[in-house]
Amino acid sequence: MMATIWRAVRLWQAVKETGSYKQLLLWSVLRSSLSSLTVEERIKGKRRAALLGGGQGRIDAQHKRGKLTARERVLLLLDSDSFMEYDMFVEHRCADFGMDADSNKYPGDSVVTGQGRINGRLVYVFSQDFTVFGGSLSGAHAQKICKIMDQAVMVGAPIIGLNDSGGARIQEGVESLAGYADIFLDTSYLFITGPDVVKSVTNEDVTQEDLGGSKTHTALSGVAHRAFENDIDALLNLREFFSYLPLSNQDPAPISECYDPSDRMVPGLDTVVPVESAKAYDMLDIVHSIVDEREFFEIMPNYAKNIIVGFARMNGRTVGIVGNQPRVASEDPGFQKGSMREDFLSQVQFLNICIEVGSIDINVEHRTGMGSIGCLDINCSVKGARFVRFCDAFNIPIITFVDVPGFLPGTAQEYGGIIRHGAKLLFAFAEATVPKITIITRKAYGGAYDVMSSKHLRGDVNYAWPTAEVAVMGAKGAVQIIFRGEPNEAEVEYLEKFANPFPAAVRGFIDDIIQPSTTRLRICRDLDMLASKKQINPSKKHANIPL
Repeated sequence: MMATIWRAVRLWQAVKETGSYKQLLLWSVLRSSLSSLTVEERIKGKRRAALLGGGQGRIDAQHKRGKLTARERVLLLLDSDSFMEYDMFVEHRCADFGMDADSNKYPGDSVVTGQGRINGRLVYVFSQDFTVFGGSLSGAHAQKICKIMDQAVMVGAPIIGLNDSGGARIQEGVESLAGYADIFLDTSYLFITGPDVVKSVTNEDVTQEDLGGSKTHTALSGVAHRAFENDIDALLNLREFFSYLPLSNQDPAPISECYDPSDRMVPGLDTVVPVESAKAYDMLDIVHSIVDEREFFEIMPNYAKNIIVGFARMNGRTVGIVGNQPRVASEDPGFQKGSMREDFLSQVQFLNICIEVGSIDINVEHRTGMGSIGCLDINCSVKGARFVRFCDAFNIPIITFVDVPGFLPGTAQEYGGIIRHGAKLLFAFAEATVPKITIITRKAYGGAYDVMSSKHLRGDVNYAWPTAEVAVMGAKGAVQIIFRGEPNEAEVEYLEKFANPFPAAVRGFIDDIIQPSTTRLRICRDLDMLASKKQINPSKKHANIPL
């Protein structure tokens, strides 16, 4: 480069001294070449600057916090050499508060955008760069994200956003807020207002972790679906999660090559449900035994644990799994520290109140606040409804495992709107047009039986195991109501008449009573049969789910 410059200087001096036309022509050509080389060097310089983001010092600080940079996350998420970056040279347009200084201009601004492949499948991605102005959103930042969103919609591909941002860029004022409206969207925190604002407004002292940390949002609020140990763990799990999903709602559920025989018998299922109807067992044991290679990607595993939802494969085909969890008690939001209920219980040592509503045993022990095992409550209804609607939106068949003694009773649930929230799950199952297969493993009592993808909600195939009980309520509660507490021997008669799958079977509410060990075989065959299912809901602007 320097040799070319010195040659140009000498040639220009010769032109001035001699005025030779030939030398003037050579000078013109050389000047054009020099200008081209300068642009190429500028391009290379801008690319180098973009790759460094906010600089090596800030990259090192990011690593010290145990976090990857925006580019490192993208490269780990996507297939090797598949990332095609967009808008590497875009810079912010703010001129206020010294932002127009060259030292405050970073090529690419505070977000990396583009498209690539995950297991060979197209995906668009944006990754906010915390090393540049704390990943804050500027007008240019939002513009870059909107561009890939528009293109993803046009070609029918998904978008993955890797968020690491302090919020809107204060220096840009309303333009950064407009950018948010355009896109909506121990090391990670998520909250509307931070601890300082909470302190100034409500005088509450709260840490970032308690207000918006991973435990708060995965176990209490339900805002986040899963939490991971670090960036690498999160991105590898994201790749696995992506493998279950179609590229868009116009595509069918993915089908992968399967080495797990579709006709595999599972003898252990014949004894997995305890003989005692009140004894707990783990529904996850059933799910893992039935799905391909025992692989189940659970969604929201730490929130509303009395219902399990997640993705698996059956004979290579992606399916959504919904199941009651008879091993976990429903959470009663009415039992909180400082509440009147706790004060009452604290006055009685070793208090053990056993209330039986139907066959729902509600054991309230001292300072536990536990509700009924496996009941539907507000949180699990919302969790299940959201998952069912997601599956229906993306053409993913739904398999439902039922063992539910009813809805959780109590004033806290009633005041919280259990009727409205429970109706969300009912609405979601009724509205879904994807293949729906239901297996009743044990209890299916009352309104909760109807809600859990019953035949009455357009279930396609509904099975019951020999241990199934489809009834209005349990035998003890029913007998007490029918005979008004008078001594009688009717409980045995009631058990023989209703505590089995026959009443539902003779009415066609279940399609067959199957041996548990054959469940995988039956589901795989039914999925093949239902692959061509076509069901259309009445035309309307949008559904009116009870939000």
